Amino acid sequence: MGALVGVASGAVALGVAHLVAALDSRASSPIVAVGSAAIDIAPEWLKSFAIRTFGVQDKLVLLVGIGAVVAALAVVLGVASLRRPRIGLAGLTLLGAAGVLAALSRPDATGASALPAIAGASAGAATLLALHRRLVPAATDGRTEPTQALEPVDRRRFLVASGVAIVVAGAAAGFGQLLSRRREADASRAAVTLPDPAEAAPPSPGGAELGVDGLSPYFTPNEEFYRVDTALIVPAVPAEDWSLRVHGMVERELTMSFDELAARPLIERDITLACVSNEVGGPYVGNARWVGASLAGLLGEAGVDPAATQLVSTSADGFTCGTPVAAVTDGRDAMLAISMNGEPLPIEHGFPVRMVVPGLYGYVSATKWVVDLELTTFEAFDPYWIRRGWAEMAPIKTQSRIDTPRQGASVPAGDLTAAGVAWAQHVGIERVEVRIDEGAWQEAELAVEGTIDTWRQWKLVAPIGAGEHRLQVRATDAGDEVQTDALAEPFPDGATGWHTVAIQAG
Repeated sequence: MGALVGVASGAVALGVAHLVAALDSRASSPIVAVGSAAIDIAPEWLKSFAIRTFGVQDKLVLLVGIGAVVAALAVVLGVASLRRPRIGLAGLTLLGAAGVLAALSRPDATGASALPAIAGASAGAATLLALHRRLVPAATDGRTEPTQALEPVDRRRFLVASGVAIVVAGAAAGFGQLLSRRREADASRAAVTLPDPAEAAPPSPGGAELGVDGLSPYFTPNEEFYRVDTALIVPAVPAEDWSLRVHGMVERELTMSFDELAARPLIERDITLACVSNEVGGPYVGNARWVGASLAGLLGEAGVDPAATQLVSTSADGFTCGTPVAAVTDGRDAMLAISMNGEPLPIEHGFPVRMVVPGLYGYVSATKWVVDLELTTFEAFDPYWIRRGWAEMAPIKTQSRIDTPRQGASVPAGDLTAAGVAWAQHVGIERVEVRIDEGAWQEAELAVEGTIDTWRQWKLVAPIGAGEHRLQVRATDAGDEVQTDALAEPFPDGATGWHTVAIQAG
């Protein structure tokens, strides 16, 4: 029982300390601070021995050793605190002080460096006292030592409380580790220097912007670009820790680091991405300028088996996505992107590397934080969303959207300016038409096309009278395929229908 008191109290102390350290970039987890101090004061022969014996794992061995020592001390203090809680409190105070001194001894130490050890020791002391109260019956004859054996109900309450304490400790430490990892990834992203692409995209064409208030810009700012994925906590992968494996039905496996990927001939392309869960007229679509390594070129080096039909990409958090091999190797600009709108990928959008494949919905093409590419067949493996009933093949459907006026808007009677965007990925938009109150279709003015892989702005100026009006829009792609009016939900392969808004003029 005493050992459990000590272990639970020590675990809470370390978990809270690690969490507090992650909240402030100036602070340091006590175990890390103690380990760093130990490295500084260790004699040279000991450092050399550690490197020879443990190699690149020497730091991990040191941290595990420190953790083992702390655990052993926690057991001793817990047992001793059964009769005299002050011994346990004194021990936690001394361990906290050691953490404070170690943190303050670092060259970049500030006053905040002491906070994790102080917070951890305080949380550990509170846990020790709370568990002691669960363990010792209320009737103590005024003494610390109980006068009767522990009753079953007390034992159960104690075990439950200890378990809760350990779970809380693990959650605090885990969340702290995530925050710390995010900080490392932010620093890594800030340090990335983007190479010039071997194939630069031309400047966005004059006339790609129609200059209408409320109209989506040609390039969607990174901070406004939609994000739809399965990651509850955004994976934080420093570029220096990232690697990619290409394997499966290939002649030779490939493994490369971020620097090796960035050193390849890079292409720069403007590509619109869309999510299959986007409703008609919805916000889950955006256009950006991407820089990355050609995916077809990479697979060509690996030597793809002609029988391979599916490229399974896996994210750092385990998410899987299946892309038709034909869509990656048919000449379109599929890439492993490292840049978005002139800067390293935002962490939320896949830093350090993500997939971008023009013409396919994201759930079968746009894996973020990608770390693994496996060539296989559709019969051999069902990726994440396919197991949940979504379609294996998911080309983006021709869509158009009214950005202004918005649903329910009040506008003056007279000349109305309606505007929006339309997209038909890897095909291109040929025409956009708008009708008012189910009247005749009127052809809208189209902005200059960037590429067939980007959306295209449109606008229409038409007179309207006072009262309620209903606007509808439809697009025709470069293959003369007219956007269907048949309403369909996003499941299982994308929504269809005409975007419709109702407005009030007066």
